Order: sequence, then C-alpha cells, then structure tokens
Amino acid sequence: MQTTALAQCPSASAPTLGTDAAKPVYDRLALMEDRPLAARYLEARLAEAAALPSDLPDSLDEMAGWIARHTDAVGSEYRTYLAERKAGAPRRYFHTKAQALYFLKAVAPTKLVDGAWLYGVLQRWDDEDFRPLIRIYLEELGNGVPDKNHVLIYRKLLAQHGCEHWQDLADTHFTQGAIQLALAQSAESFLPELIGYNLGYEQLPLHLLITSYELNELGIDPYYFTLHVTVDNAATGHAHTALESLKQIMPRVGDAADFLRRVAAGFRLNDLGVGTTQAIASFDLERETVAMLAAKATVGKNMHSDYCRVAGRTVNDWLAEPAQIPQFLEKLEAQGWIRRGEPAENSRFWKLIHGERAEMFGVFSPYEQQLLQDWIATPRAGAQQAASETATAAPRVLSHRAMLRSMESLNQGTAPRSGAPRGLIRYRFPEDEHAWETIGCELRLLEARLAATASKDEAMDLLVGLMAPDRHHTSAGLMATRVFSRLYG
Repeated sequence: MQTTALAQCPSASAPTLGTDAAKPVYDRLALMEDRPLAARYLEARLAEAAALPSDLPDSLDEMAGWIARHTDAVGSEYRTYLAERKAGAPRRYFHTKAQALYFLKAVAPTKLVDGAWLYGVLQRWDDEDFRPLIRIYLEELGNGVPDKNHVLIYRKLLAQHGCEHWQDLADTHFTQGAIQLALAQSAESFLPELIGYNLGYEQLPLHLLITSYELNELGIDPYYFTLHVTVDNAATGHAHTALESLKQIMPRVGDAADFLRRVAAGFRLNDLGVGTTQAIASFDLERETVAMLAAKATVGKNMHSDYCRVAGRTVNDWLAEPAQIPQFLEKLEAQGWIRRGEPAENSRFWKLIHGERAEMFGVFSPYEQQLLQDWIATPRAGAQQAASETATAAPRVLSHRAMLRSMESLNQGTAPRSGAPRGLIRYRFPEDEHAWETIGCELRLLEARLAATASKDEAMDLLVGLMAPDRHHTSAGLMATRVFSRLYG
C-alpha cells in the first residue's frame, strides 16, 4: 500500500517545537505533517500520565465486567441526578446559559478533532484485525454524511451561538486535542497506547448525560452530546467495539503482558489536560465579562463620539486602557445605564447592543450578548454565588426540544420539504466535460482521480489522505469518506 502524502515528515528547515506547551503543538499537528513532533509529544505526555491512578483491569478477561460495572454505576448516578432535579434541585453544572456557552468554547479544541486519534489505523484497511477500530473512525466521521460528521456538528453548534473564537483559551485546554492529533500520526509506533486511549475515551461518562440534559434545558441543541451517549453504549456501541478491537489486536506470539502495560499507559492519557467538569467549574461570570469587554475595547476605543460622557469622561477615554473596564462598568451602573440584579431589558446599556435597530447592532456576538445579559441580571455582590443561589428560582426557558416541536407545529401545512438529504445541495454540472476544471469543482476532480487509479490500493490511499482530521469535514473529505465506506464494505 502506498504511503499518503499527508504522513510525510516536515522539511529539515522546519522549527523544532518543545513538548511542554500544548497549543503550539496542537496548531502544528493540526497540519498533519510533523511525525517527529507527534512522537516527542506522546512520549512526554505518557511520562506525565505514568503516575496517575487507573482502574483499568490488568487482565483482558476482566475488562468486560469492568465496562459493565462502570456503565451500571453511571446509570445509577444519573438516575439519582434526575430524581434530585425532579425534587427541585438546581442545575448541577450550568448556573447560567452563558456558562453553558463558555463550556462549548472551553472544550472546542478537543471536540473539533473528535476521533482524530484513530486516523492512523486507516492505513490497515486490508487487515481484518483493524476493522473494529476503522469502523469507529468511520462513525466519528458520520460515514461521510454531513449531518452525522461529529466535527461538522460541533462547528455548527459553535457558529450558532457565536462561540467560534476559542483560539485564545489557556494552554491546558489544548492538551487533549494535541494528544489526539499526535496519536493520529503515530499509529505504527504507539498502537497499544492508541488502543488504550480509545478504550478509555469511549466509556460513557456521567458528565455527558448531565451535560446533554442541562444544555437542552437552556435551549441549546444537545445533539452532539446525545449522539455520543448513543454511539458509545456498552452493548453495541463504541465502548463495546473498543474492547473487541483490543481482543483482536492482542499479540498471540509477542509479549501480551507488555502490550497490555502499554494499553494501560495510553488509557491514562485520557486524564490529562482540562476535563469537562474542570472546564465548567473554571467559568467566572464577572471575570469572563470583563475580559470580553477589555478585548472589545482594543477595537472600539476610537469608535465612539464625544457627546456621551460617563463620569465626566468620554467613552473613548474609558476604553483607551483595558484595565479601566471594571471601573467603567461601575460608573455605568452608578449613572443608571446598567441595573444589576434586574432583567437586562431594564438597562439602557442592554438596549444599545440588543435588537436589530440597536445603536451597536452586530458589535457583540450571541455568546457575548449572553454574557452581558446574565452579568446584568446577576447582583454585583458575589456574582457567581448569587447566580448559583438563584438558579432554582430562575424562570425555565423553552428547552431545545420544545422549540423544535413548536417550529414543527408552525410549519404544518406549508409546502412539503425536499426529499434531498439535509445539508446536501444537488448541482447540475455543465455538459462540457472539461468545464469543471475551470470552476474548481473538487468533487468532480476527485471523481476523475479515482477513475484514473490503477488498483483498489491506489484508490484507498487517495481516499485515506482526504479523511485526515484536518479535511474529513470538507466537501471532498465527506465524499471520500462515503466512497471509502462503500469500498470497505
């Protein structure tokens, strides 16, 4: 089988990155072109994780029971959570909608490379022992269907709420994504670790169930998270398949004990970086709001007229130094522009930024508006504590599923929907067989290149290159995944 061009090593002139900071490694490995860096990063993270505790059994025979016990424990804890909520307990994770949107941003570096750790096993498509792992990767890619591709689903979720700007997150938020991208380029050298990482990642966590429930409550589409609840199930889903893949690839002649030791080392990699509950708990409404406004000030410090003054100073003067933002907000409150602890609609400042005819329409993204809305509604003293204490009494917003039912009801009696798959657009190509070359239609170009391949090996190698973590969610990558799935059988 040919080696895809995406797996080539970088040129000798490429800079050598260290392995202590995750974000530079993440950015470099996202280009899928630095195998030596991937190996160095994995070695460093494996050494870091070596001292972490692990409940993974030492024996392969005990793992099925371990998965079953874990699943039962998560189910029992979730039932307890639901009972508490039914009895009137507040949301456990998200005190405000802004906190939920912050969480979507905080885990974006990991979610936007979902499944990447398995990419390297595609090169083994002709080995039956690797079929379970490859099947998991194909399902992470939605088998090429846009509405099922995990990365595309998450991209749309971020865009819907104005949460696309996550690149300035703290370095530790990039650790898990960097590990996944490093494994993507290191399947041959770190296969046991990859299998162990996959085994740990595919177990259903309690936080996934609670997150899905509370996002829906807040009117945020939980589909990305509920999809993982269903596909990762221990009976027939990825948790089951992950164990089956380990059983099939376990050495029959080589050192099985050493293989399992390395599997356990890869399993521990799941505990590095910022986890879901840590990301949620790191949110501070006051700090996040001030930081957002400070970032806005760098652009808006010269954009305001001088007729409006706050505490005797122009708005441009206040915005000239980001460090002045907390004091500026205090003055806005003192002069009645902001009424803390009341609905945002009662504040003149809110009316300036919200609504199609607002003077600052479009200045703040949906996420930033939600931050301001929740910040205004939260009393100044002990903002985060007050938000927690008032979570039970806060009015219940229309859940995401309820909104969908309402929209479907309104759409009844309208023109029938198209029968074409959602998210796909059907094109009519020009009659001139060479016209597509001039308009840059990648799908037709892919079709032509596939037709020109001399063997299945060559065709699969072409497809594998387009199914890499940095491109499987593009139109060409989605088509390549669909063709690969058909050829793979």
